[in-house]
Amino acid sequence: MRDAAPNTIHLKDYTPFGYLVDEVRLTFDLAPDATRVTSRIAFRPNPETTDRRFFLHGEELRLLRAAIDGAEIAPEITDEGLTCSVPDAPFVWEAEVEIAPAANTALEGLYLSNGMYCTQCEAEGFRKITYYPDRPDVMSTFTVRINGTHPVLLSNGNPVDSGEGFAEWHDPWPKPAYLFALVAGDLVAHSDTFTTVSGREVDLNLWVRPGDEGKCAFGMEALKKSMRWDEEVYGREYDLDVFNIVAVDDFNMGAMENKGLNIFNSAAVLASPETSTDDNFERIEAIIAHEYFHNWTGNRITCRDWFQLCLKEGLTVFRDAQFTSDLRSAPVKRIRDVIDLRARQFPEDQGPLSHPVRPESFQEINNFYTATVYEKGAEVIGMLKRLVGDAAYAEALDLYFARHDGQACTIEDWLKVFEDVTGRDLSQFKRWYSQAGTPRLTVEEAWQDGTFTLTLSQETPATPGQPDKLPQVIPVAVGLLNPNGDEVRATEVLELTQARQSFSFDGLAARPVASVLRDFSAPVVLDHDLSPEQRAFLLAHDTDPFNRWEAGRALAGQCLLDMITEDAAPDTAYLDGLTAVLRDDGLDPAYRALMLGLPSQSELAATLHQRGLIPDPQAIWEATETLRQTTAQHMQDLLPRLRAESQIEAPFRPDADQAGKRALGSAALALLSRLDSGTQAAADYACADNMTLQLSALSCLLKAGKGEVELAAFYDQWRGDRLVIDKWFGLQVALAAPEQAAETARRLSAHAEFNWRNPNRFRAVFGALAMHHAGFHHASGAAYQLLADWLIRLDPVNPQTTARMCSAYQTWRRYDDDRQLLIGAQLDRILAQPNLSRDTTEMLTRIRGS
Repeated sequence: MRDAAPNTIHLKDYTPFGYLVDEVRLTFDLAPDATRVTSRIAFRPNPETTDRRFFLHGEELRLLRAAIDGAEIAPEITDEGLTCSVPDAPFVWEAEVEIAPAANTALEGLYLSNGMYCTQCEAEGFRKITYYPDRPDVMSTFTVRINGTHPVLLSNGNPVDSGEGFAEWHDPWPKPAYLFALVAGDLVAHSDTFTTVSGREVDLNLWVRPGDEGKCAFGMEALKKSMRWDEEVYGREYDLDVFNIVAVDDFNMGAMENKGLNIFNSAAVLASPETSTDDNFERIEAIIAHEYFHNWTGNRITCRDWFQLCLKEGLTVFRDAQFTSDLRSAPVKRIRDVIDLRARQFPEDQGPLSHPVRPESFQEINNFYTATVYEKGAEVIGMLKRLVGDAAYAEALDLYFARHDGQACTIEDWLKVFEDVTGRDLSQFKRWYSQAGTPRLTVEEAWQDGTFTLTLSQETPATPGQPDKLPQVIPVAVGLLNPNGDEVRATEVLELTQARQSFSFDGLAARPVASVLRDFSAPVVLDHDLSPEQRAFLLAHDTDPFNRWEAGRALAGQCLLDMITEDAAPDTAYLDGLTAVLRDDGLDPAYRALMLGLPSQSELAATLHQRGLIPDPQAIWEATETLRQTTAQHMQDLLPRLRAESQIEAPFRPDADQAGKRALGSAALALLSRLDSGTQAAADYACADNMTLQLSALSCLLKAGKGEVELAAFYDQWRGDRLVIDKWFGLQVALAAPEQAAETARRLSAHAEFNWRNPNRFRAVFGALAMHHAGFHHASGAAYQLLADWLIRLDPVNPQTTARMCSAYQTWRRYDDDRQLLIGAQLDRILAQPNLSRDTTEMLTRIRGS
């Protein structure tokens, strides 16, 4: 429930907890409505602080008994925890509490998911399990006994004892409470083993509900690949005798890295060719790697406080991106990451929810699990690696693991290992952690007597609470191409440290074409005034895969902007250049498929807004549709060949080679369907033998205004598979015409299988609506109101999911006065609800106050 005056927590106010925890023993007596949790915790005074206030967090707990060194006490209890007097010496705290997992719809703490007990403790869920100093800098070993009738009883660490109706687990590695996990249910295991580099054998189990056994093999192989890769690339060996993963249907996030017992949203681990697309397989592979890599970057070394969240998340996102790049296509991975960054993080950076990678304050930490912390945090790691070089990066990471193993650390600790290894002063680079907003990098060119000069300027717009920004260290990767297309200067990293700085290249025979910000070397908005002819040249000749794609993307973006603002016709030069790239069979099919993509409609709206224009979502949608139709007509002779060449005779494999071919074939089919009214798509749907092809063909049919028969058949075929039906829900909203999007979502929300309490199902419908730019921002305001209706309904049940969905409204100030009035009215209506959660109140207050 909403506090009368939400408490704001500031980084500058951090103080250590007054007591250290040497050992935690927990006993769970499981019951749906009255689980009893008995804790026995060994405390001792912390010599690093003189603050001896003893406060234990606790929420929604019924205290049955409390004792210190065996003597019962009566502590002072509030809605947030308890306090009492304690000895100024080591002591043992004991408490017995009662909780109600069945009533816990927020999916935080201990809760029930279809009869299975499950926990989610990050960030502050453990305080809903028992009284404890629930903060990441309090670390201890845990021994857990679970008493229950379920056949499978799991917790962190290694199993030490079990019998009829109980199991006991011990985790020898000190951890904060947010990494605690417990699972109890009727589960079956897909099991394997892994032999570590030192020769230890580790038991691996992927626990699922009966009936899901056939969707485990890919996840298990991804886990083993992750374990081997972390040994080979980072020198990190797994440190327990067993590694368990559990698939859970009701989960607010993708997965959680609890020590030795990772808990996964079912959608992030279960996979089969029949039910999962190639994108699902790649996402699952990356998430499994991400959670496993947390074993060292997050678990063995954790964050001192929640302001340091990027220390574990940004670093681990960077590591999982390296992993995917090594296993699949590095250029394709980089491009996809930048598309995602621009779609999710740039709007965050440029709007009312903007915050630094390391925030200075928060009211509800759950609201800071953001693209800025994760994805921009990873970009900061990438910049640091680029600046110091691969060898120094590897040496610094070795020092980081050696120096800080078993500790709760800060960004200062992280940067210090790089300073110690390289001798560099990283105080200016540290601004990437403290300054919010996306820098704008402007490029000016000059040519005289064989010398080519690039003048780079940086400016970061004002953001909430940060009106003035200082120059940051920006690594700008640059290459130069001769007029004949040859590379005259290989990639060089220029370090921009001032507001304006010039760099010269001497001894050139002819004026080159500059390829700037190669591999997207920094998360900035690039303003490089290139002519369409120069961009077409880079599209044809750039040796950097990212910038070659970027040149095509920029041409497409300018073409669309001209169509929107000047009623121009689609640019044939862009279409000719794109066709030439698509004809190049030497290019990775996945890369060519990405070339066919267009800037998102939200991205176009942002560009128009930055240029002082008011974006019209309907006009943006119409221009995008026109360009796609024109592209199909321009390539009509090429499309059948691309589709035919992408056909695969071999058995299905979710690897990069086959996935790339299917991606190109699907992209070609989408354009072809605009010309043949879905005839080929109908034939493809009839013979599709995997979900990638089936869903691709169904999407093309629906986009062509057909497919009602196939849509019904798809539902009948997959109605027993919850994850596939999520796709069925989302697809219909995503492909609806703008004027029909809200009504489609409303109709689906009345469907018998729409379980709004399940985060996956809720996001399938309303996440798709929020991402349907023209549909969500339709002039009627119907989508604004529909989403608000459901957020009001969801907030008392699941505040986390509600608050995250509120970000759909974050760009509202871009649009015309009428739309702003419509959105503002819905924001006010939600905020006026009695007992609105802290999570949602903070998000909407920030958005509304922009």
